[in-house]
Amino acid sequence: MTVPQIAITAPVGATDAPLVVLGPSLGTSTILWEDVFPMLAADYRVVAWDLPGHGASPVAAAPFTVGELADAVAHGIRELGGGPVRYAGVSLGGAVGLELSLRHPDLVERAAIVASGAQLGDAAAWHERATQARTQSTSSLIIGSAQRWFAPDSIARRPELTGRLLHALQDTDDDSYARCCEALAEYDVRDQLSSIALPVLAAWGEHDTVAPEAKAIEIAEGVRDGRAVRIDGAAHLPPAEQPEATGRLLQEFFEGTSR
Repeated sequence: MTVPQIAITAPVGATDAPLVVLGPSLGTSTILWEDVFPMLAADYRVVAWDLPGHGASPVAAAPFTVGELADAVAHGIRELGGGPVRYAGVSLGGAVGLELSLRHPDLVERAAIVASGAQLGDAAAWHERATQARTQSTSSLIIGSAQRWFAPDSIARRPELTGRLLHALQDTDDDSYARCCEALAEYDVRDQLSSIALPVLAAWGEHDTVAPEAKAIEIAEGVRDGRAVRIDGAAHLPPAEQPEATGRLLQEFFEGTSR
């Protein structure tokens, strides 16, 4: 396996401000964070990255693990001047945040793990979804993803943004999406959480069935310095569904005393 290639947005915010790195959920793109960007850019230099074959990132050329995605993010951080950075990631992007904290602790000052877990889903189900993406395209995943991603009133309340996120899923490279599923099938860092010493915020969406409260509590109780917080009115994509609440939560967490 090789380190995958990812695209990172140009930094937004003051050039001398601390760096914030934002990670995506499977099937989304940097669109996920666009309403939170301005809130964070007032105090930080902010970038976001896309998964392989998603958004602006090149398609995946080979299999990869979640840990190798973290290595790719670490490479990007070093190219931007190095850490330590404040990191926030959703779902698969949150899993990358945990791996980044384990594999490159010198690069991370604080990590917010949003709508994610130290292990996610069932391996057989991930392989089944990978097969579906390859044989029927990511378009076949739109209805199921919409049901998982959004709280009951999120689509009606934010139709334009939720539509763009579902369109991003449709535009995602089928094989790259499948490789992300296969990486999640193998992902499990539950027995390594106690090695993470940096401050960790584990946030879950009130209506999230993919990464519910128990996943956040497992992280918060497993790391050495953890805290779990619920984001009301959100399911699996809090930055898009509840950007103001998510942004305020991250501002408060990122402003905490440095290690």
